Amino acid sequence: MSKRPTIADLAHASGVSVATIDRVLNGRLPVREETQRRVYEAATSIGYHAAGLIAQRMRKELPVYRLGFVLLRPKDVFYRAFAGELEKAITQATGVRGAGVIEFAETLSPEEILERLRRLAASCDAVALVSPDHPSVTAAVAELKQRGIPVFALLSDFATGIREGYVGIDNLKVGRTAAWMISKCARGPGKVALFVGSHRFHGHELREIGFRAFFREHAPDFTLLETIVNNESWEATHEVVDDLLRKHDNLVGCYVAGGGIEGAISALRQAKPDPLPVLICNEITLDTRVALADNLATMVIATPLASLCRELVGLMAHAIEEGAANAPGQTFLPFDIFLPENI
Repeated sequence: MSKRPTIADLAHASGVSVATIDRVLNGRLPVREETQRRVYEAATSIGYHAAGLIAQRMRKELPVYRLGFVLLRPKDVFYRAFAGELEKAITQATGVRGAGVIEFAETLSPEEILERLRRLAASCDAVALVSPDHPSVTAAVAELKQRGIPVFALLSDFATGIREGYVGIDNLKVGRTAAWMISKCARGPGKVALFVGSHRFHGHELREIGFRAFFREHAPDFTLLETIVNNESWEATHEVVDDLLRKHDNLVGCYVAGGGIEGAISALRQAKPDPLPVLICNEITLDTRVALADNLATMVIATPLASLCRELVGLMAHAIEEGAANAPGQTFLPFDIFLPENI
């Protein structure tokens, strides 16, 4: 039976004195964070029985920040998953103890989003939100900046030059990638439909720009229909896709650049067109995963939520500690691509 590691073993493994180990274990005197972390890592590596206690003491000494988040549509599977990843990222954050407050806006109305933003700003040290790019949102972000409360844009940018930063994927590249896939997989040149949630969503606008630019440059034989605003409603998307299938025999592609993809999937299931148009959508959910498996969807472009949330929590903590950045920027994470053969 192997010998249980002792305090002396832990001191040797971490390169500090036994007295320092005693201070870390019992919190007798302040110990530098770097030293505590080295002791904790050594305790974990040698299987020291009090490794959990060391971690607990380290977290107790960390600063506590209250982080606020505004997401959309509380019943949406994607945003529920987003909230779960935010909570996990806050719990697992190193160097800070976070307390997360998450609110969901039921609509895309700037008024509702502003109400939730202001409510969170009254009690939080930093706020991040999904929002349309609207003058009233920009004014509110500017006001919060003057009060020293950093605001981050999520998924879709807004208040550029004023907000603390944008964290998400490169939406221009997303649009071009969707167009590339349709041009390669469609049965031939024909009509292509594009759905956006709102023209106020900067991210959707960028996806549309990238989508149309690709076809102009590389596939001019395709005909892009007028962009359709679905307000991220699956009912509206279902109705429009059903109508498009009846009106256009040569509908060869469809890209839903925001929410509402469930409606496009249900319309294709119901109509069963032969051949199917190439369907491209965003975010991997149960519905889009099943659509891929059933070959109703060709590709899903997804936001890497876990890594996005870890990056966001770190940036928010840094902004609180260091103050506003001199040059608010953009943090792009590489997007995930799901196909019928890799789900």
